[in-house]
Amino acid sequence: MALTRLTSANAIPDDSVANVKMANIVQSKNILINGDMSIAQRGTSATGLTNGSSGYHTCDRWRFSEGGAPSFQFTQTQSTDVPTGQGFATSLKMDCTTAQGSLAAADNLRIDQRIEGQNLQYLAKGTSDAKSTTLSFWVYATKTGTNIVELFDNDNTRSISKSYSISSGDTWEKKTITFPGDTTGAFGNDNAQSLRCNFFLAAGTDLTSGTLQTSWGTQVAANRAVGQVNHADSTSNDWYVTGVQLEAGTTASDFEFLPHDVNLKRCQRYFEKLIDEANNINQFFIGSSYSSTRNFLTIFMREVKRAEPTIASSNVGGNIFQDSGAHSVSALANIYTDTSNVKLDFTATVTAGDAFHYDAGSSQIVTADAEL
Repeated sequence: MALTRLTSANAIPDDSVANVKMANIVQSKNILINGDMSIAQRGTSATGLTNGSSGYHTCDRWRFSEGGAPSFQFTQTQSTDVPTGQGFATSLKMDCTTAQGSLAAADNLRIDQRIEGQNLQYLAKGTSDAKSTTLSFWVYATKTGTNIVELFDNDNTRSISKSYSISSGDTWEKKTITFPGDTTGAFGNDNAQSLRCNFFLAAGTDLTSGTLQTSWGTQVAANRAVGQVNHADSTSNDWYVTGVQLEAGTTASDFEFLPHDVNLKRCQRYFEKLIDEANNINQFFIGSSYSSTRNFLTIFMREVKRAEPTIASSNVGGNIFQDSGAHSVSALANIYTDTSNVKLDFTATVTAGDAFHYDAGSSQIVTADAEL
């Protein structure tokens, strides 16, 4: 077979080389993660969300955050109701199932995302070159009227709020909001929470009795959510959001759709299922028996976590197979972890010093959580 010598006449043009290189680079202009709500590792529905339910329930990186002692209840789902023709397959839905028409002063509800400071350094916050940011999103709500989005600087307790209006009930609408750069208070260059993007759904007078703070300044509670309508005042109320993008600059660009595997990896920095028997995630392992009752296996996480994660487990069981026999696992005795792996210490009566094969128990789940 003849070999072709690469010469200036048949070389790949410089611009083609650049295109090949760029095809292998994942650009990420969106400061937020999972803005299209496509990743939902914890599940697609969570019911009865109310006082004490603050936390992550369905779509990854989006937190249900309540304040005060509200009596409202919501069901949160990863929905397939999306704006037509925009390329989205999923949205986050909040469905009011128990209404609270009269909010106590401290009662409030937000859907928020929290961002590490080391991912925000290019915004130059706290300098004379601080960059503006633009938030764009698609929203659908039963209740029309004024709604508030807040950016909160957790490092310096500073915030800015902007309003948007739901013009037509039960209709997808695209919103774009620009926030000026803040020349006061730099973000910490670390893996801790620096910026929070808050979508308010309800707010009592503690957060609405002042004047909306539309420029950066020290956070004043009464100025945070002035004018916010109450999406918790009727069981007919639904609120959906998707296509959420926060980017540097004063204009909104088209939503940045990342490949599914890339989006999943970004989410797994904060949370992943280490074992999920029902969904065929890590059912089988090889380990070794330290003693006649202590049996160790190591799970290497798919993504290095933001910080040492909290490990949670449920339905622990299954069998350790050793010496041609099955030995029932009775408990998870100890957990040892760092940011890249976890060692599980199962209780079962076995032969010390031997290797074993472990089959996870029915419906067993073990998770690693390093959320902000």
